Amino acid sequence: MPPAASRPAQIPTASQSNNLGDAFLIARNCLNESTRLSAKTRQAYLSDWAQFAAYLQNEQLNQPKQIDDRRLRGYLAHCQQRSLDTRSIARKTSALRWLLRCWHDRVLGCPADPSSLKPPKAAKKLPHAPTIETLNQLLDTPITPSAADPRLLERDRCLFELIYSCGLRVAELVTLDLADVDLTEGIARVTGKREKTRLVPVGSRAIERVRAWLPLRQSMLRDLAETALFVNRHGGRLTTRSVQLRLDRLSAQLGLGQALHPHQLRHAFATHVLESSGDLRAVQEMLGHESLSTTQIYTHLDFQHLARVYEAAHPRANRRQPSTASETIADQD
Repeated sequence: MPPAASRPAQIPTASQSNNLGDAFLIARNCLNESTRLSAKTRQAYLSDWAQFAAYLQNEQLNQPKQIDDRRLRGYLAHCQQRSLDTRSIARKTSALRWLLRCWHDRVLGCPADPSSLKPPKAAKKLPHAPTIETLNQLLDTPITPSAADPRLLERDRCLFELIYSCGLRVAELVTLDLADVDLTEGIARVTGKREKTRLVPVGSRAIERVRAWLPLRQSMLRDLAETALFVNRHGGRLTTRSVQLRLDRLSAQLGLGQALHPHQLRHAFATHVLESSGDLRAVQEMLGHESLSTTQIYTHLDFQHLARVYEAAHPRANRRQPSTASETIADQD
């Protein structure tokens, strides 16, 4: 009798899963089937789960029924003892909630309550936005292009101009196709988080840059079917990492004296538009923020700007420089 044909490894069912290895495998497959999470988020969750699994193994826990609310609190306390920042712990909390909901849906006998997990409140970190002077230097200062390929400087300034003009995330920038930018109407169709699209205005400077870039782009193509607006020297779509490296290179060449990240150009867009218009809702729409509270962080920057203007302009505003020693002592009291 011939040997039985080998069968592919099967995913355990809920009724078969009484150990954590099977439970994590079920959750992994649920995660891979999810269309609500981005690939980047799924990868982050898998990494968080691996760390949680290692913690459970160290605690000699091997069944879902052994994981209760007290165990979860112990794990999050363990994360805090490792000096992880609040944003990292908040993401791990989200990853655990997703994991527990999956286990509850599959009836794996885990008593822990996903709703009991509350992420720590992250301290609001004000984004650093480059000044208008720094951006003008980055985008306009004459510079000798690279002898290896002078077309790259024109491309780089075009893409940085577009980020600042439209408030784009760098991931949104590199996914732009030719058909997404209407130079006649001055509009770009942007695909943001969760594949949501929005229309954003494109400034005249950015339109000029794109028009200058297009013939150079055509000369760099190896495949005429390539749809990407921005391509590398080999004619393929540009990556987010390449954008960062090119910004580092240009900043160093210009002697800006500071390291810039592409996302800071997006911060600058939001800050400068809000300072000029005061229209928070419009900035929210252009940035693609789902919640207005996310955009409101830029109002703190705007208030800082107003406070500086007030301190400089109001004749009785400068209270921080007492004129006498007695005033200094009184203030300290």
